[in-house]
Amino acid sequence: MPEPTKKDDGQPEEIVAPDSGDAPSENSVVLTPKEAKVAAKDTDAIVTVTEPEAAAETPQPQPVVIVVTELEPVEGEVTDPQPLVTEPVENGHSEPEPTQAKKHVKVTEVKEEEPGTSKVPAPSMKKSADTKATPIKDKDDDVTASTPSPPPPAEDGSTPKKLSIDLPNDSDPESTRGRKDSVWSLGDGQPPEELDKQIDTPPLSILLIEKPQSGSINVGGDISFVAKVEAKDLLRKPTIKWFKGKWMDLASKTGKHLQLKESFDRFTKIHTFEMHIIKAKENYAGNYRCEVTYKDKFDSCSFDLEVKEVSDGSQNIDIRSAFKRSSEGQDDAGELDFSGLLKHRQGREHKQEEVPEVDVWEILKNARPDEYEKIAFMYGITDLRGLLKRLKKTKKEEKKSEAFAKRLEPAYQVDKGGKIRLVVDLADPTVELKWYKNGQEIRPTPKYIFEHKGTQRIMVINNCQINDDAAYSVTAGEEKCTTELFVKELPVNIVKQLEPVKTTVNERIELECEVSEEGAKVKWMKNGVEVPTGVRSRYRVKSEGTKHWLIIDDATKDDTGTYSLMATGGTTEAHVQVELKPLKILMDLQSVTVLLGQPLKLNCEIYPGNVPGRWYKNGQLIQPSERLTIIHRTKNHSLDIESSTIHDAGDYTFVPEGYTQTLSAKVHIIDPPRVHLEALNVQDNTVTIVAGNKLRLEIPISGEPAPRVVWMKGERVILDSGNRVRAETFADHTCLTIDIAEREDTGNYKIVLQNEAGEDTASVKIKVVDIPDAPEAPLVTDVGGDWCTMTWEPPRYDGGSPILGYFIERKKKQSSRWMRLNFDLCKETTFEPKKMIEGVPYEVRIFAVNAIGVSKPSEPSKPFIPLAVTSEPTMLVVDDVTDTTVTMKWRPPDTIGAAGLDGYQVEYCIEGTDEWILANKELIEKTRYTITGLPVEAKILVRVKAINAAGASPPRTTQHSILVKEVIEPPKIRIPRHLKQTFIRKVGEVVNLVVPFVGKPRPKVNWLKEGQPIDQTINIRNSDCDSIMFIRKAERKHSGKYDLSVQVENHIDTATLDIQIVDLPGPPQAVKIEEVWGNNVALDWNPPKDNGNAPIIGYTIQKADKKTMEWYTCIEHYHRTCITISDLVVGNEYFFRIYSENMVGLSESATATKDSALIVKEGLQLKIPEYNDRDFTEPPIFTQPLINTFAVAGYNATLNCSVRANPRPKVIWMKNKITIIDDPRYRMFSNQGVCTLEIRKPCPFDGGVYTCKAVNDLGEAQVDCKLEVKGGFTFFELMKRGVPLHLIDKYMNESKTSEKSESEKKGSI
Repeated sequence: MPEPTKKDDGQPEEIVAPDSGDAPSENSVVLTPKEAKVAAKDTDAIVTVTEPEAAAETPQPQPVVIVVTELEPVEGEVTDPQPLVTEPVENGHSEPEPTQAKKHVKVTEVKEEEPGTSKVPAPSMKKSADTKATPIKDKDDDVTASTPSPPPPAEDGSTPKKLSIDLPNDSDPESTRGRKDSVWSLGDGQPPEELDKQIDTPPLSILLIEKPQSGSINVGGDISFVAKVEAKDLLRKPTIKWFKGKWMDLASKTGKHLQLKESFDRFTKIHTFEMHIIKAKENYAGNYRCEVTYKDKFDSCSFDLEVKEVSDGSQNIDIRSAFKRSSEGQDDAGELDFSGLLKHRQGREHKQEEVPEVDVWEILKNARPDEYEKIAFMYGITDLRGLLKRLKKTKKEEKKSEAFAKRLEPAYQVDKGGKIRLVVDLADPTVELKWYKNGQEIRPTPKYIFEHKGTQRIMVINNCQINDDAAYSVTAGEEKCTTELFVKELPVNIVKQLEPVKTTVNERIELECEVSEEGAKVKWMKNGVEVPTGVRSRYRVKSEGTKHWLIIDDATKDDTGTYSLMATGGTTEAHVQVELKPLKILMDLQSVTVLLGQPLKLNCEIYPGNVPGRWYKNGQLIQPSERLTIIHRTKNHSLDIESSTIHDAGDYTFVPEGYTQTLSAKVHIIDPPRVHLEALNVQDNTVTIVAGNKLRLEIPISGEPAPRVVWMKGERVILDSGNRVRAETFADHTCLTIDIAEREDTGNYKIVLQNEAGEDTASVKIKVVDIPDAPEAPLVTDVGGDWCTMTWEPPRYDGGSPILGYFIERKKKQSSRWMRLNFDLCKETTFEPKKMIEGVPYEVRIFAVNAIGVSKPSEPSKPFIPLAVTSEPTMLVVDDVTDTTVTMKWRPPDTIGAAGLDGYQVEYCIEGTDEWILANKELIEKTRYTITGLPVEAKILVRVKAINAAGASPPRTTQHSILVKEVIEPPKIRIPRHLKQTFIRKVGEVVNLVVPFVGKPRPKVNWLKEGQPIDQTINIRNSDCDSIMFIRKAERKHSGKYDLSVQVENHIDTATLDIQIVDLPGPPQAVKIEEVWGNNVALDWNPPKDNGNAPIIGYTIQKADKKTMEWYTCIEHYHRTCITISDLVVGNEYFFRIYSENMVGLSESATATKDSALIVKEGLQLKIPEYNDRDFTEPPIFTQPLINTFAVAGYNATLNCSVRANPRPKVIWMKNKITIIDDPRYRMFSNQGVCTLEIRKPCPFDGGVYTCKAVNDLGEAQVDCKLEVKGGFTFFELMKRGVPLHLIDKYMNESKTSEKSESEKKGSI
């Protein structure tokens, strides 16, 4: 591409496109490292620029002369738009400029292999040299460069190309070339308009410490990309995403060909993220992007992957089979299946497919792009995208242009302010020609001049500016030719440097700089950060011609720093130092404390004395007034207040004008505290309250500062955080709160107020009156047949009021109803209840009464019973005798009496003595007792007494003495009836057998199973009278005959137990289909090998349709081993299975037939009758109406009705035609059409007409009833009237009886 050259005077020369007949020529191009531009704007242009290492002493960059040779163009393809990727230069600086700049560069146009259809301009030439390019060598560069062919016209009239620049010093060592190059590439998915924008150097990475690098592999190869993030400053793992192109998230594409891995090194604190591509395919090539996110931090990096073909040899392959999708459900499902193509090349055996009858490739090459989808559908090609990519790699025959003999160059470049000529040669000079800029037609103007020279048509663009950097095209008839124009902007240099400034606060600062160009855009920086220049900013920026100023009107110490101005051609900086003015304080402000109403004066002295200042109170500016005077006399500054008030307290500050130093002092206004008890208006400062009520005692207080208030009761301080008793203090009063007053709260309360001005105290007496304490439990001193005598003590606390008398109550012990015995208060502390039932236990209790009320009841007395002793026990006999014990048994007394029987007392006496010894220390309730600890062969007498509350009955004594000596009794096993036959249990169940026996002394017990010792899993527990066999979880091995032997000295008794443990049987064997005829199937099978230790009692046969394989039972409890299944559905195919069954149940598994039975019958057609759906919708109808109801006040009442409707109706309840909504006294229910309204504890006011209304889309219905609430006295009201408890109970029972009778009458009606 031609490049403008510089004249000696610095003006750009006119650029003229070469004529069509000229041979490829060499042009000299001048590029500086910071202003180098890519010489082509084609979509797939890859530009490589290598800068040599510059000498350290070179102050200015030298121009680089590049000789560009343009060869004949060859056929090329345009790739899909790719995002622009750049790499930042280390440390943010460019490499040193070279001292020797002349190089020879060969430019050739090469064939493009990447698929694509759109044309995208290359990066702008205004890109800074801080971003360098890394060369990626195309695999077909050598082949395509040696086989030129005429370019075919594109649809828009332009020829898509790829420009490659090869530098002759590529073989130089790394040390002679500076740092490594980077790649500018265009990836998938970026629209062309985004590439026209200015491309800035990306900021340095803030998260990634190692970025993935671009790479290339062959088809079928593996490659890995690694990204690393340092986690020293991160609290959690960052989030990473991998993309292909612009939007394709690779997280959902992982599988056999793509794997994402991540790891963390605890020592280096580095997260490592890897992306592995396995067995790469051609369509994997393109641009990839890695994005890392952590909270508000974000970082990204782009890289390229190039996938090279191993061989380009073409064979006769059916593309319709190559471009079909892979089998679904695999790891690589959805990818293009090119494995068939590779297998043909490697000579592997394939399943022969039918040779296509037509050449689809030729059809696609000759068709328009909008017909590709139709052709692919016609010939069964499912992977249209893969086909299009492959089609774009095939060569197309270029058609020779009929309108243009010489077309526009792909791109032109011109300096800003220069002139450019765009020249085309027409094959037909008579054809009409039109020029366009970005699609808009260009009209002749002084800026755009059109010239004709023979067949040449020339457009001259004068005074090129940045807005002229655009795409230009020319149309001749139906053909179109396009090009790109790049306008190169010259750098802005610094002419006059900034000068350092040193000043003091409140002064004006001006920083002046001069640049080489008027109207140039510059950037002001402070300490490396751009200076804000908005409307509210302290900084002002001014420019006139080439001069620029930064102005700070009122400088502060924060303005100290390094200021710099940045232009495109350089940077200048200067240091600004702002210092404070010296100030000397001769006398500082002093904090003062003043009594309320006294004068206040603040003064200070500063040097210099002519400096004015301002006074502030709590940050607010103070203005002079009638009571406040501000005086300034030379060095002295003072503030005077005639009479101080509470509002004058605060922080005062004096600020000298123009200085940052301030003088501060605090002013305190104080007032002695005082308690105003006169506001209570009570006699002797005594407050009386009934216990249980809430007391809130508010007492006004005053004082400044706000006094500290302390409430005390005795030596205890009352806190403000108390739950029940607490003290609270407010601005003008203090409050003592007792939520629920108790008798302990009675006493003197002291209030103490303190502040800086003094102290004040006051006392308040609180008296809490209450009902008296409950008396202690009464004592029953004497009991008669129907009376008793009781006494008690007065309560310990009378509630602050004298005791007026007592109430006495009595109840039966088994009852919960107490009965009042006296209606008049009993003044004494003794009482004699009468008319009690003999033998019934009673309890009594006491109530104390004072002026406040009735106390709680005392604890009940101990139960007492009017009773008599029982008769003597009967039938006292000896039950058992051993060498040291005697067991006696007897019968209860014939006459027990109303007092009952508490127990028995056993005594014995050794023959020859008169001392009766008590055998049992505590009473026994059983009629059998064993006397222990007796001497061997002694003779004793035994007697038994019955004991009750009245005392001991007459004793029953044995007639003869008893010899203490054991008697031998032969053993005898008494087998229970259910163990005399076989004992059967299921596997897993518990076996617990109890075998009783007799014998004396204690027999020896032995168990054997079929002559062998029993298993350890069987537990045996023996006692004096029985033996227990226990198996926690029965197993089949526990089945068998068990022998039990019981021995007493030489006497032995034996018994045999038969135990059978049964289990589920196994499945039948050899189930098969014997014959199929009509709709019948004959089955045959053999019994199971394992019958579960129990006989087989039957079989269960099931069938299943092959379509659904849902099993249905045909017959149960079948006893034979063959059966015929009938009534099977014609056309269905059936499987059968059979379960075996014993007394335990069905076998766990079934045996199914291996073959199926198909029920076949020709000529049978099934007609399904049509049915009309029934309409179940209906309007609401009440099937059970509301009925008039009577309710008793205080007892819940319910109203019920039932409604039928479809769809479900909305139920509304109304009282007296007013809807009931959110009333807590009503609860509404609706269940299965039954509607219920519950009225909680109604009163006479709740009576009236109640309505239930049901509404749905088809209509509405309603029913009414009348509710009448009968009033009555409540239990509490009767108690307040002093009615005895038994009369209250009688009244309540009568009320309930009347309600029941009324409801029965209504039910009969």
